[in-house]
Amino acid sequence: MSERGALRARLDLLAREVAKFGAVGAVGLLVNIAVFNLLRHTTDLQVVRASVLATFVAILCNYVGFRYWTYRDRDKTGRTRELTLFLLFSAAGAVIENGVLYLATYGFDWNSPVQSNVFKILGIGIATLFRFWSYRTWVFKALPAEVRPAEAPPAETPPAEEATRSAERFLEQRRPAETVEPDPVRH
Repeated sequence: MSERGALRARLDLLAREVAKFGAVGAVGLLVNIAVFNLLRHTTDLQVVRASVLATFVAILCNYVGFRYWTYRDRDKTGRTRELTLFLLFSAAGAVIENGVLYLATYGFDWNSPVQSNVFKILGIGIATLFRFWSYRTWVFKALPAEVRPAEAPPAETPPAEEATRSAERFLEQRRPAETVEPDPVRH
């Protein structure tokens, strides 16, 4: 495969991953905004507290979508490690997301329902970039190339390794199918 073809295959895989991540994220966004507005209008919770609760409801919803759809082909052996890292990076994302809302609400006194929703969505957008990077890098680890499912294209191998494999295949094709023992020498 040429370098251009390999790059195109990697970019296609990344585009599919981003699309799936975005679809799960869109559902999470709807859950987050719905729970936030429900809490905001039906309880006496302060804006940021309602936002934090909504964020964690959305995080739980997103984990299911990421594990069983977006990253279903990724390593599943360390579920405890995966869930711990997911919650850790999600909490960091929640700090980013709700930090933006906190700054707008208490730093600039932008506290109307429309302003709260705008800054909540802005915070979600910024936190999403962090979450995408951290989830794909640390949480949902890619399987080694030999263990990947059949539908995934093979990972690109370094030129030296490919040359070695090619030489081994060539030599195996040139070996005789069976070895013939020489006749014993007669005296």
